[in-house]
Order: sequence, then C-alpha cells, then structure tokens
Amino acid sequence: MAHKIKVLIVEDNPEDAQLLVRELKRSGFDFDWQRVDTEPEYLAKLNPGLDLILSDYDMPQFSGLRALELLKQQPALEIPFILVSGTIGEEVAVKAMQQGAADYLLKDRIVRLGPAVRRALGEIVEHRERRRLEAQFIEAQKMEVVGHLAGGIAHDFNNVLAVIMGYSDLIAQDLGPDHPLQKYNEEVRHAAERAAGLTRQLLIFSRKQAVQAEVLDLNEVVEGMDKMLRRLIDENIEMTVTYGNPIGQIKADSGYVWQILMNLVVNARDAMPDGGKLVIGTSALSLDQAYVETHAGTTPGDYVMMSVRDTGTGMSEEVKAHLFEAFFTTKPAGKGTGLGLVTCQTIIRQCGGHIDVSSELGQGTTFQIYFPRIAQPAHVPVNSAKKTEPLRRGTETLLVVEDEPSVRHLAQGVLRSQGYEVLTAPNGQDALRVAREHKGQPITLVVTDVIMPRMGGKVMAEWLKTSYPDLKILFTSGYTEDAIAHHGVLDEGVEFLPKPYSPASLARKVRELLDAPA
Repeated sequence: MAHKIKVLIVEDNPEDAQLLVRELKRSGFDFDWQRVDTEPEYLAKLNPGLDLILSDYDMPQFSGLRALELLKQQPALEIPFILVSGTIGEEVAVKAMQQGAADYLLKDRIVRLGPAVRRALGEIVEHRERRRLEAQFIEAQKMEVVGHLAGGIAHDFNNVLAVIMGYSDLIAQDLGPDHPLQKYNEEVRHAAERAAGLTRQLLIFSRKQAVQAEVLDLNEVVEGMDKMLRRLIDENIEMTVTYGNPIGQIKADSGYVWQILMNLVVNARDAMPDGGKLVIGTSALSLDQAYVETHAGTTPGDYVMMSVRDTGTGMSEEVKAHLFEAFFTTKPAGKGTGLGLVTCQTIIRQCGGHIDVSSELGQGTTFQIYFPRIAQPAHVPVNSAKKTEPLRRGTETLLVVEDEPSVRHLAQGVLRSQGYEVLTAPNGQDALRVAREHKGQPITLVVTDVIMPRMGGKVMAEWLKTSYPDLKILFTSGYTEDAIAHHGVLDEGVEFLPKPYSPASLARKVRELLDAPA
C-alpha cells in the first residue's frame, strides 16, 4: 500500500494474532495494529481512522458476527471486515458475506490473507470514489435545477424592474431636478438598480446572461470605477489604486469586469469592520509552465492581472475550500447571497482567465484575477457626454413585440414620444400578422423580446427577414438562453439590449441602429 494502514485484530489468542501480523508483513503491508477480544474494547477502538478489521469467528467473550453487526450499525464507518477462523463453516461464511463481510478465510490457508486484504482495500477505494462521483453528479443536477429556476425568476423579475426603472426615469423628466418629490423618486430608482444587480448575479451564475465582449484597457475600466468604489467602502478604510503601465488589452464585457471588482471590494470592506487598507492593482505578466503545474486549470502565456488586497480578518483553510461554491457565505443571514465569488469565477472563466486567492487568518486576503492579454487596440468607449445630450427623434415605423404588457406599453410610449409610429404585438405569431396587414410606410426596425409564448423572437425575426431583408432587429431580454447566443456569447451581428433598460437607452439604441448602414 502507498500509506501505512491501521489494523484492528479481534482475536482472543495472542499467538493467532501474531500469525496474522506475520502474514501481513510477509505480504508487504506497512501497518500499525492493535488487538482486542471483548465487545467493550472493540467499541472503544472502532473509529474512522481504521483501515481494516480482521476478526476471529468464535471467542469466549465475543464473536466475529457480533463484531460485524456492531460495525454495520455505524454506516459512516467504511472499514473492510474479514473473518479469519479455524472453525468457520460454509453456512456461517455465507451469512457473514450477506451481512457485509468483505471476505472470509481459514487459518490453515492463511496465505490467502494478503490477496484478500488487497482486494478488500481496493474495493473500499472504488466504493468511495463511486460515491464521490455520484454525489458530484447529484450536486450538478441540483445546481442545474437551481440555475434554471434562478434564470426564470431573474427573467420575470427583470420585466418588473424594467417597468419600475422606466417609469421612474419618465417621472424624473416630468418632475424636473428641483421638485421636492425628486429625492423619493431617486431612491426608488436606486433600489431598482440594486435589485437589477442581484438579478445580474443570478443570470451570470445560471449562465443565462449574454457576454458582450470587447477589447478593453483594464486600467481605464478600473479608473472609471474609482469614485464609485470609494463610495462603497467605509471612511476608516484607506483605498489605494496602483496602475501598471503599459499592461496591454484584454477581451471582456466591461460590465462584467465592474461586477468582479465591486464584489471583491465589498467583500474586502466587510472583512475590515474596524478599518484597514485596501489596495487595487493592475500589472502585466507571463505565466510559465512551472506556475501552471501548481495551479490547476491554467495555461501558460501572457496575462493582465488585477489584484485586490485587504488587511482584514483573512480566511481559514476550511473557508477557502468552499470559497467558490454557490450560496456559500460566511456573512450573517440577510447580509450575503453566497453568489458573489461564484459569479466572479464564472465571469473570469468565460473570459479564458482564472482567479487565485491567498489568505491567512488575521493576515488579510489577496485575490488575483488573470485575463489573457491580446494584441488588439482597445475599444474606444462612447463619450459619456454623448449620453447626456438630447435624444435624437425619428419618424420611422417600428414594431415592438413583447409578451409582458407593462413592458410593451412602456416601450411603445417611450418610442412614440420620440416621434416614431409604433406597432405592437404580444408574441411572434401576432407580430407576423401585424407586419403582413400593415399598409403604411414600411417597418424599418423590430424591437422584440427573445423568449415569448407561441413563437419566440428569433424564429419570428427569421420569418420577417425572408420578406423584408433590410429589416433591422433589436433583441431584448432578461436572459438570452441559446436563441441568440452560444455559451453566453452573442452571435455575430446580433443587436441586443439587456433588460432592465432605461427609456433613454432604448431610444438611443433604436436611433443608433436606424442610422447604421444596412
């Protein structure tokens, strides 16, 4: 065996016990052993640290079958039990095997002991591995069900949030910045945004959130979050940001990178209730084969690293072992969902990177996130001033297809206020009928939900494009499924606006598509 095994010998005759010991040594086993011959002694030695029990069948104060019965009364103890006797008969042997003995053998054929022990120990290893795989499979099935449930809830909840956020924005426009009710409306908007953040975590966890990857400069992303991150932490926490230069570009969804950084910063804040230091850094580095061999799931190459280090309470080895499990949290009830770090890990893996953590109790924690470095120029972000300029109006005819009435009415009202003629339909089938019966100016763009009863947005769009090849399609959804995305990544050429969206983002996206070349 590869390790020293612990053997308990149940035998009233010391010489017979020595016979078993000599045969085990002759068979090449490295072991420690103890001998008992009464029930109280046996129960006192019975523990999970044992690897093997060898028992005589008949003893003055005890019996082998009784020893086997007591072992089987403790199902948590997976210890192979072998009967060794000079008097055992075939009937008793069969009974012992039926009760769970791994094997039986006669003392005058003691040379069988070595092979019998090897087989019994091997069967235990196989049994434990099979149970581990079965537990993994059951857990995977449970997480798949939870993922589907989470995705469905998030989809429906995003429709509700789209209405809350949409009408909140419209109220804000009507009230004006100086109206006394404006502060209450802002609180409603902020609460909806926080709820949208939670649903985004659920969608990422269930892999039903589309990744809109672009080439990014990580320094610019972190710098853009600086002020917001400082608002998240307490005044007794000193936050420092250090930028590597140059570090190169990565390909990721900027919103997802924000999600990672916010999760890690909030965790760091909670780990420093009495204050401390928080250091965020970026750098460029290369990982060699030696690193890969000690970090499973990584590949050698050039990376851009983002690190988040705190001087907080740190973590024990037990906590670190469960760190990336869904719904695992060390925070009090109501203070954490247990989705933050598993969300980060999911995002990072989608980007082809990995996350590493080092922590000790009382010594703080450091998270290091590695994104593959790519040789492409960074995407030029839309000027923030452009988002505040007046929205451009239009006169085109649009078709809004949405099964949720409140969302459909909101989109219709927003687009009509921008000057568009707006047709509506509650599902794909009705949308085809509306388009067929429409006699006015041609429909130039369709805003459609992806998942709808009777006919979804993707199938409907394919039918419409056969009759109107130049028709532009804007998909919206609380999650994308695989209708317009594969493995969470949007198909090339697909235009997508995630829910919940604001009236301004809807109007701006529609105008952007209408003005884009065919």
